Amino acid sequence: MLLNNILPFTHDLLRRSIGPGESVLDGTAGNGHDTLLLARCVGAEGKVWAFDVQRQALVQTAARLADAGIQAQVEYVCAGHETLAEYIGEPLAAAVFNFGWLPGGDKTLTTQADTSIRALNAALVLLKPGGLLAAVLYPGHEAGYSEANTVEAWAANLPQQQYAVLKYGFINQKNRPPYLLAIEKLQA
Repeated sequence: MLLNNILPFTHDLLRRSIGPGESVLDGTAGNGHDTLLLARCVGAEGKVWAFDVQRQALVQTAARLADAGIQAQVEYVCAGHETLAEYIGEPLAAAVFNFGWLPGGDKTLTTQADTSIRALNAALVLLKPGGLLAAVLYPGHEAGYSEANTVEAWAANLPQQQYAVLKYGFINQKNRPPYLLAIEKLQA
């Protein structure tokens, strides 16, 4: 298939945006797939912050990275992603958010639009010029639908002189499929 699904496409963008030794953020660690990709991209000299409010998610993420032999460059933060500015004080090459719930976890525990917008705003401030913010949205459930609409409206209002915003998703799939908002910071 020429057109990648949402997560492979997101990972391709992240790989192209991150170099060795850079600092990056996984705002929703989940099961660690994004964190592992980020850790591989920044290498041993880089830094990854992995946030999640569920300790179970961070344990699973740490185990995934330990199995891959990549651990030293990752800092695990058991806190809401909206508090990221309290933990990160350096420019980020990229930030990724995979909104929704922990795959395999409690589906009643979902990210919320208000805290997600605060996290996205904080990440944009930290993003260096040329940096990438990737937000994967899941409108297929009610909380996700509301969150996706709120985040998309927020992104649509970003000034085009400072940010390029891409919406990538399949429009012929059933049940409101997930999609990506990719935001490139053009200038400080």
